[in-house]
Amino acid sequence: MPGSQDFAADPRNETALIYLNGELVPRAEAKVSIFDAGFVLGDGIWEGLRLHKGRLAFLDAHLDRLFEGARKIELDVGMTRAEIEGAIRRTLDANRMVDGVHIRLMITRGVKKAVNQDPRNALGRPTIVVVAEYKEPSPDIVTKGLALRTSAIRCTPAHMFDMRLNSHSRLNLIMALLDVIKAGADEALMLDPDGFVSSCNATNFFCVRNGTVWTSTGEFCFNGVTRANVMQLCRANAIPLRAENITLDHVRHAQEAFVTGTFGGITPVRSVDGHVLPEALPGPITRRLRELYEALKDAESR
Repeated sequence: MPGSQDFAADPRNETALIYLNGELVPRAEAKVSIFDAGFVLGDGIWEGLRLHKGRLAFLDAHLDRLFEGARKIELDVGMTRAEIEGAIRRTLDANRMVDGVHIRLMITRGVKKAVNQDPRNALGRPTIVVVAEYKEPSPDIVTKGLALRTSAIRCTPAHMFDMRLNSHSRLNLIMALLDVIKAGADEALMLDPDGFVSSCNATNFFCVRNGTVWTSTGEFCFNGVTRANVMQLCRANAIPLRAENITLDHVRHAQEAFVTGTFGGITPVRSVDGHVLPEALPGPITRRLRELYEALKDAESR
């Protein structure tokens, strides 16, 4: 079943060049060492970006998050913001890409002299990869929506593993998704350590009750660029918004729900734990926010 990351295959991606440590290489030659810290341990950070009508959407926010993540894990990127942006644009230009493109920027601690956990064994040169692919969300998902189920795997607090860090280590989130796929769900709804609704395994969660948009406090969910944009759109357009602890019972009595992420933007939810939400998809507030978000992308991409 499709999740929030579902897309149609595009044959152009097979011949797209990939940026790897300063070189542009064919897909078949885009390889890293088995001693790379990202391969060995998931030791690295990443960003997902969209190329929208020739411009990189919300680039500053994504680069802010990237460099803050690098700071938190004490990873020397070895490139300035301008140089990272240049590597992305060089990749897009080489592939003559102008629209409908999803970009994955990945930076690991690089090759290590030994296969172990100690970051001091890294040889000092990060691995930097830019993968740009033609990817558009499935158009059917807007009217079909996602089926969510609550996973037994919970989000973690920052002092254990900070969900707000865009880390290569995603095994807990993959386990959450595997947990609910068996029950026929498209994506996992995850609770925080106190049992409140926090996040999905790949996206951030919102629900709508009686005209008010609800989302978590943000303490245990992804530091989402799209999430922040949606919250700002609510505030700027007089759409009531509450960022508070939310119970599962509260969600199950919602009229609408949606998830947010860089790839899919705003994706409607049709059901939670088998309970079908009453509004036809997309619901009126979801539809309104999707329109506002598209306008924001047009205005603020650069």
